Order: sequence, then structure tokens, then C-alpha cells
Amino acid sequence: MREISIDSDFDVGEITSKINKLMSEWPIQLLDIIGPNWIVFGYDMKVKFVLIFDADFNDLETQIKLEDLRLNVIHHIESLKGLHIGIT
Repeated sequence: MREISIDSDFDVGEITSKINKLMSEWPIQLLDIIGPNWIVFGYDMKVKFVLIFDADFNDLETQIKLEDLRLNVIHHIESLKGLHIGIT
């Protein structure tokens, strides 16, 4: 399992790229993106990596960045599904 710590001044684009790259390298079954720790499980349901956000979740700017990041990750997952079934 790989742990990635992310502090409160993270760049959404940079972290999105890092997460997308990691997800492209691993066969992913489940992504738990609720709360301060995002957990990525493989098809064997073993934890492949954990993103640990060391951020103030009450800060509005941090909340916006996390929501942007969450949407970017969901969009990437949807694009992978399209590739998997042959849809572009």
C-alpha cells in the first residue's frame, strides 16, 4: 500500500494528474473519496493507495478545491469506463 500525504495548499491540477496516473497504473475496483482519507482498492479489495489530506476541511477554499478534485477524479473514472467498453 502506498500513502500520499497532501497538505492544504495543494494544486488541484497537479494532484488530479497524480491520482489519474496512479489509477491508470492499477486495476481499480473501488474508490472511497469521502472524508480526509481517500482510499483506492484493487479488484482483490486490497488497499492499493491512500491519499491523506492534511487540510482544514472547514476552510471554504479547501472545500472548493476538494470538490474540484473529486469531480476531476470522477470524470477520469468515467472516461476509463468509456475506454473499457469501447465508447469514445
